[in-house]
Amino acid sequence: MRKGLKIAIIGQSNFAADVYKLLKADGHEISGVFTIPDKNNREDALALAAKADGTPCFKIKAWRSKGVMLPEVFDLYRSIEVDLNVLPFCTQFIPMDVINYPMHKSICYHPSILPRHRGASAISWTLIEGDETAGFTIFWADDGLDTGPILLQRKCSVQPNDTLDSLYNRFMYPEGVRAMAEAVNLVAEDNAPMIEQPEEGATYDAMLNKKELQRLVWSGKTAKQAHDFVRALDSTPGAWTLIDGQEARLYKSTLWTGKIPSEVSQVDVDGREGLVHDSGLMIQAEDGNWLNIEVIKLGTRTISASKFGRAETNGVHVEFTPEEKTSVEKIRAIWESILKVGVDDNLDFFMAGTIFYLIFITIYYLFTMYIKPELYSRHMLLEL
Repeated sequence: MRKGLKIAIIGQSNFAADVYKLLKADGHEISGVFTIPDKNNREDALALAAKADGTPCFKIKAWRSKGVMLPEVFDLYRSIEVDLNVLPFCTQFIPMDVINYPMHKSICYHPSILPRHRGASAISWTLIEGDETAGFTIFWADDGLDTGPILLQRKCSVQPNDTLDSLYNRFMYPEGVRAMAEAVNLVAEDNAPMIEQPEEGATYDAMLNKKELQRLVWSGKTAKQAHDFVRALDSTPGAWTLIDGQEARLYKSTLWTGKIPSEVSQVDVDGREGLVHDSGLMIQAEDGNWLNIEVIKLGTRTISASKFGRAETNGVHVEFTPEEKTSVEKIRAIWESILKVGVDDNLDFFMAGTIFYLIFITIYYLFTMYIKPELYSRHMLLEL
């Protein structure tokens, strides 16, 4: 008969919160959770789940200083009884004092088939490298980077157009939560494997958190390799390139196998040919083949790639008469005086705070029209 364990969950995000709920449902006692501090006055999902149950919750900004475990944090950890540490999704460095403290020590989740793709951007590198099989590993934590003995692994096939998001949502997340619970149950039954990782086939991959690493370098890449890079960063943060000199993030990539469309507009994509057409933006790689991008992001604007360079609204080409152009310039001048910034096609009105001004205008308009109509005749809000 399986015994329930006293567990400390160390981590963050919805993934960790779902692991927390499943372990409780399996009869384990969650002695406490250790998560990150609030961001913008919002608690992490793991903290919310713990608080809803009255489970002790500790929000740790840092576990150590200058390589040494902070004694006050260690005291917090030792204030609860723990048989096993569970790290479902943890971005903080947890000292070995904590890792080795419980009777059963600590287990971690990693979204790759270890020892391949050690590091923080494992799913992205699985796609960048064109792996046909993806998966995750639950392993026993040690003092290395994703190097501890393997407890269990699960695998899945990578689909041709899988993205970072689709692979995570389809397999890594739901199966990962279930596998974490399975791993804890194996530990509780004293039946959890400890299989040393082989060094053969081990890779360490860079964390893709720097802008220069997110740029699509076309040189030397086939269309397939460019496609793999785009989908590896879709939807966050998005691979980027230059389109007619503008920085653009690329989303929804596919390999183009059909004929070249008859109606296209040519653009420069970082020194190579790009064709804007009704279904997106085709880009030719060095092997002569094409990939097609359906969505791009220019600054704060996310648009259909088929609309790039076209003055269109809802698919209708806009042509202004001379009188209309004069009105447009008047309106532009009004908004520039309100916002104190230049108003052009790239301005994100929501980012500029315009929505709050529009709400104010609407309220004032209704007030003067229906409550104090005499004010309306004396105070016109907009004179064009």
